[in-house]
This record gives sequence, structure tokens and C-alpha cells, in this order.
Amino acid sequence: MTIPLPADLVAHHIFYDRSQTEAYITALGQPKLITMDLAQFPYRLVWHDMPDCALGEDVIFNEANTRWYLTCMGSNAVVVGSVATDEIIDVFKTTAPYPHGLAVHTGINRILATSTVRASDLGDAGEVISVYDATTHEALGTVKVSNKPSPAGEAPVEIVFKPGSEPPVAYVTNMYGGTLWALTWNAGTSQFDAAQVYDFGAHDMGVPLEIYFNGAGDRMYVTTGKPGHLHIFDVTGDPNHPKLLKSIAAGEGAHHVAVTKDEKYGVINNALLNLPGLSDGTLTVVDLQKGEAVATIETFKENSYNANSIVLLPEWNSLAGH
Repeated sequence: MTIPLPADLVAHHIFYDRSQTEAYITALGQPKLITMDLAQFPYRLVWHDMPDCALGEDVIFNEANTRWYLTCMGSNAVVVGSVATDEIIDVFKTTAPYPHGLAVHTGINRILATSTVRASDLGDAGEVISVYDATTHEALGTVKVSNKPSPAGEAPVEIVFKPGSEPPVAYVTNMYGGTLWALTWNAGTSQFDAAQVYDFGAHDMGVPLEIYFNGAGDRMYVTTGKPGHLHIFDVTGDPNHPKLLKSIAAGEGAHHVAVTKDEKYGVINNALLNLPGLSDGTLTVVDLQKGEAVATIETFKENSYNANSIVLLPEWNSLAGH
């Protein structure tokens, strides 16, 4: 179905809660969060006011699926809400500006948030991951994800914990730095040990964006937007040495990936905010088991649309580590 939206809303990302019964749509143009009950059709939008949130980016859920966390890149805040009622529980300011990606691990009582770029001009790129107490939301410091002198301008954009990892390890994509980093939990110090684990720039591949995992937790999928690839890593060994298995060509701006429930296919939307050189407009279908692109969908591009986000309906969708 087609659902009309206000022109000034600038609907951004679509996320599912862990039960995949509710969809959460973020917005860049209005301080709103939209939800949809996916168990009832036709779908109906429910609008939630987010007065403390400018430029809503990612929605992340805790492991118990009781709380959601909305990053607000324009107001340097994280909104915490109830999955059961969608009521706001708390709003906390971030230590470093421009929060985009967020990861929560209740086992070690930590929340991690990236510091990306100023939305107005994509400048003032950050270089750290901010750390918070997952219970009190108290700021506990930052972790630098760069080997360069400050200001490094790395723009860490997404962060995801590897499922089932012991000790816990979170992977980070540096959008401007062109690198992949790992933050490994050190139980002795109650801190994260950070290390650069892959340099996409050394292989002439830039703008790392999204991170996904398979259900077994032995494969990691990372997109890079320029010139556009999906990278498959073996992450069964040392978390600081993921093994690249395949880099599969997609379209410029390779961004989000919708993974099928059987984990056979991934569908990539090749577009990033209509930016020149990062907005091919096609969708690339990848056979994740064979490690090869098997189809290109031109439908949106042919109709002058640029898909900003992509997710399969719950019947077919894998959360892919999110």
C-alpha cells in the first residue's frame, strides 16, 4: 500500500521491535516518531511527539524488547521509550555531539552511541563513541575510534554488538575514515578496548555505513557507499581480525540491507540522502550464501525515486543482528 506523508516530514529509517509486530519510522524534518501496528491491515500511522528530538536517526531495542532508544542527531540527545506503551521514559544528552548509531548491552549495563556529523552541512565530524550506564543513563566517558591526531574527522556512524559474543564486542563503521573498528569489553577494567580491524580505504572503497550479522553470529555484513559494495566477513575468530570473504559490487550509495528470514538473500538500497555519487537509485539483490549479486531492481530509479531505507515485511524479514 502507499501511505501519504507530509512533504516536510522527511521520513528517514524504518525499524522493527524484536517481536516484529511494530514498525518505528524516524523523521529528519519534524520532531516526531511514527509507529505502525504490523499485525493489523490496512496499516495505520500513530504519531508520537518528540519535542526533545531534532533529526531522529536510529531506533534500537534492548534485548528484552522492553525499551527503545531514539538517537537525535540534531539535538544531541537520546530518547528512551517503552515498547509496551511507546511513552517516553527518559531523555538524556550525549557527551559527544551528533549521535546516530546506538548499541545497548544489558549484560554489561552499557549503552554506546556514535558521534557522526553536523546534519546541516555534514561537517564537524566526530571521532568517539560515547559510553553510558544502561540503567541510570549516566555518562561514563568516551572511546576514540581513530589512530589519527584529534580532530580526526572519522565520523563513526553505526555501531552494533556481535550477537552472542563473549566477551561482548561492538563493531563500528567510520563513514569518513573508511575504517571498521572493534570495541571489546574488558571485564578487568570495565572499559572497552578499541582497535581498528579493517581499512576499506586501502582497497579504494569508501563510506562504510551499515553493519549486519547472521543468526549464527559467524558472518558480518558491511556496506560501503563509494563505489558501492557489500562485504562479507568471517567473525568466528579473534574479533580484532575479522576475515574478509567477499566484496560484492552493488550500486553507488550502497546503504541498508534487507535480509530474508532464511538468510539466503540480502536486498541493498543504493542511496544515501540523495548525495551526488552516492545515489544510484537501484536495489541490488545478493545471494548471501554464494556471495554474489544475482539481480538489480530498477523500478524505483526508473520512476525517479531514491529509496532511503528498506526492510522486508515481518513474514520474510530477518532482524540480522539488530
